[in-house]
Amino acid sequence: MISQLLPARAACQGMPTYDNTNFISLVKQLIESGKQTANIIKTVQFLKTQQENIEKVNDVVRQLNAVREIGRNNQRLIQVMQNDLRDILDSPYIQPDEVARVSESFTAIVENSLETMDFIDEILSSDYLKMSDAERAEILKQKELESKEMVSSITVKTKRYRDIISFRKMQDKVNNRETEY
Repeated sequence: MISQLLPARAACQGMPTYDNTNFISLVKQLIESGKQTANIIKTVQFLKTQQENIEKVNDVVRQLNAVREIGRNNQRLIQVMQNDLRDILDSPYIQPDEVARVSESFTAIVENSLETMDFIDEILSSDYLKMSDAERAEILKQKELESKEMVSSITVKTKRYRDIISFRKMQDKVNNRETEY
């Protein structure tokens, strides 16, 4: 009587069967996935190392560029001192008491430039308090900006003294012109 109430399929159910091939292929996939994950981790570690190396190289390149620019700026300062300053000091329109002031102002800039070069030499030749390359590059960049300011300052001073000479020359011509009425 119970058998008539239950559908035919329900009476035929038996023990479930497992296919071992599916389980084996699942284990193989997990093993392969583990190998791929290990390789990806190795690749990520390698890429991180390479990124650090690239950052180190970039810091060194920044340092070299900053030192090169500071050297160029110091060369400009030397050229100004050799050429323009001599012209200014030899001008008959610069008064004797001004010669000392002009010399002092230019000398102060050049001394600052030499101190900067000594400081850079110290930074590059020693560990300088165990600085990192990035910190060293930052200091060199700051010194490069100071060097540019020195070049700008000496250029402005040179222009100012040339303008003073030009003005005094014009004033001399005006004051000493011959008048014919």
